[in-house]
Amino acid sequence: MASKPELRSVSPKSAAARNGAARRPSRADAEAAVKTLIEWAGDDPAREGLKGTPARVTRAFEEYFSGYDTDPVELLQRTFEETDGYDEMVVLRDIRFESHCEHHLAPIIGKAHVAYLPQKRVVGISKLARLVEVYAKRLQIQEKMTAQIANTLDEVLQPKGVAVVIEAAHQCMTTRGVHKPGVAMVTSRMLGAFRTDASTRREFLAIIGQPAGGPLVNV
Repeated sequence: MASKPELRSVSPKSAAARNGAARRPSRADAEAAVKTLIEWAGDDPAREGLKGTPARVTRAFEEYFSGYDTDPVELLQRTFEETDGYDEMVVLRDIRFESHCEHHLAPIIGKAHVAYLPQKRVVGISKLARLVEVYAKRLQIQEKMTAQIANTLDEVLQPKGVAVVIEAAHQCMTTRGVHKPGVAMVTSRMLGAFRTDASTRREFLAIIGQPAGGPLVNV
C-alpha cells in the first residue's frame, strides 16, 4: 500500500525528533513545573486552594494542546469522488476555535472560514472543522495557523483553489502589554483560483461577510 503523503512543515513532533529533542516529559514533571511557577508567582502550592492546581493545569494543557497528537494529513485522507460533477465553491464559515499564543501562552479566540474549489474530490465538512481544531490546539501565531490550514488542504485534496480567513482576538495584547480590548486580527491565505481569479475571491469574501477591499493580512 502506498505510503501517505507527509507535510514536513506541519509535523512538529517529527521536527523535534530530527532535532534530537529529549523524551516527552512525564505528567509528574509537568505538575512539578506548575508547582514551581506557583511558587515563583509568590504563592504556596501546598495551601488548600492550590493543592490540586498542578494536576488540574496539566489536564487542561492536555486539552489545550491536543492538536500535537493528531496528524492533519491523515485526518483528510478519506475523501469522496461521487459528486455528480460538482465543481462550485465549498465553504465552511464561522468555525469557532480557541488557541494559545506561542509567545506568552495567552489565549487566542476567534473563528475561521475555510473554502476550496474541488478538482475531483471532496472531504466531509466535519473534517474541515477538525483541521482547524488540530492546528488551533497547538502553540500558534495566527499567520502560521492560517497558512498551515490552507497548505494542508491544498496538498491533500489538490483542489483548484483554497481560501482561509481567520479573525481572532489575542489576549496577549488585551490583558497584558498594550491592553487594547476589542481589537481583532484578520489574516488570509489564498491559493490557486482564489489568488488568481478576482471574481472567485470576491465571491468567497462576500459569503463570509468580508468586504473585498477589507484589511486582510495575506500569508
